[in-house]
Formats: sequence, structure tokens, C-alpha cells
Amino acid sequence: MVDDDGYFGESVAAAYDESSAEMFGADVVGPAVEVLAGLAGGGRALEFGVGTGRIALPLARRGVEVCGIDLSRAMVARLREKPGGEDVRVAIGDFATTTVDGQFAVAYLVFNTVMNLTTQDAQVDCFRNAAAHLVPGGCFVVEVMVPDLRRLPPGQDAVPFHVGERRLGFDTYDVATQAMSSHHVRIDPGGSASYSSIPFRYVWPAELDLMARLAGMRLRDRWEDWARTPFTSESRRHVSVWEKIAD
Repeated sequence: MVDDDGYFGESVAAAYDESSAEMFGADVVGPAVEVLAGLAGGGRALEFGVGTGRIALPLARRGVEVCGIDLSRAMVARLREKPGGEDVRVAIGDFATTTVDGQFAVAYLVFNTVMNLTTQDAQVDCFRNAAAHLVPGGCFVVEVMVPDLRRLPPGQDAVPFHVGERRLGFDTYDVATQAMSSHHVRIDPGGSASYSSIPFRYVWPAELDLMARLAGMRLRDRWEDWARTPFTSESRRHVSVWEKIAD
């Protein structure tokens, strides 16, 4: 059963920073903040799926006014406990439809969060919601994986992404519906095992471009990563920037 916090309730929020520790490193966060701060210029930034503040807080320390939207009260509570967390204004709700006051120079979604929207309609609504919050010429930025279907031989629907002594992670795909789920098996020091699964909808770069076009935006840049490495057919993720077209 899923509570009001979706799949990111108290049990996940309590260990989120530790379980995703590699994503909090300066070498990961720094380049993302650099790009977003540059796009914000002297304007405001809006994060969809702000979570515990991995990006929002260092971006705010750069002098950018940051607001956020997140479904999980438990995750936002962790944000509030951190230095500067009270200064990030957050609306609780689904970022596909929830709004905040004012307009922004940049809106952004990081770390595959767009795939938490598990239908195409919801993802289209997300792009429209981003565009509605942007000033003309403002940018919507999405960081997301490229679907890993090239690693699936005929008849197989699972791809491992982490294999360790105490943690196993693997994704399962339904190529007919673009549904996928990430499965996590964890073994605590006492030997007890726990299992969790989170549903996603994977999405292709060209499909995202069409969603942007429907929302009145056009592709401005696409890189493999925040360091602006060129995006190629071998890239396994991308950072894409769409610009709101002025009326």
C-alpha cells in the first residue's frame, strides 16, 4: 500500500541521503548547480521533486532564490532540518499539476525524477506545468537516463544496476507500455532482508522533445552530463534544456 507520500514515505526519507550518498558528492552536485545557476541568472529557480534538498540547498547558497514542489512530506521534513532548508519555499503535491506563485527563470527535474510520473499524460502535464511557471525565454531542465533496452537479450526483462554484499538493485521493463520498476533488496548487518519496488515510466529523448513542443518550448541543449559532454548514441543518460518560446 502506498501512503500520501507516494513511494517516498518516512522509511525511505530517513535513509535517503545515506542510500544515495554517491549523488551528494561535490563532483556530482557541483556541475549541476553550476549549470542551473547560470540558467537562472538573476532570476528564480523551481525544482520539481525537491526532496531533501540535494540540489536546491547548494543552488540557494549560490544566491539563487529556490522554490520546490514535492509529494513527500517526509522528504521535505528532512530538507527543513538542514541549514538553509527553511528558506526554500515548498508546495506539497504532484509536480505535474501543483503550482507555486510567481514566475521563474529556470525549472528543473534531476536524477530520473520525471520517470516517477508513470503515465505519458502525467509527463505531458509536467512539461505544461513547467512552461506555465517560466518567464518567456526561461528554461526547463531534465536529467534522466536513456532507457537501457540495448542490454536486454530476447526473452529477458530485467537489468541489474547494483550488485553488492548487502544490496541488490535491478530494473524490470515492459517494452509494450514503457512501464518499468526498480527493485531493491537490502540485507542488514543482522542478516535480515528487506525488499522494495518503485514504479516508473521510461521515456525517450525524442518523446520528451515532443512533450516540450506541446508545452510551447523548444530544445536548446542536450548533453550527456552536467559537464556538457556531447550526447551520442552511446550515452546512457542526458541533461536536456528546453526554452520557453516567447509569444
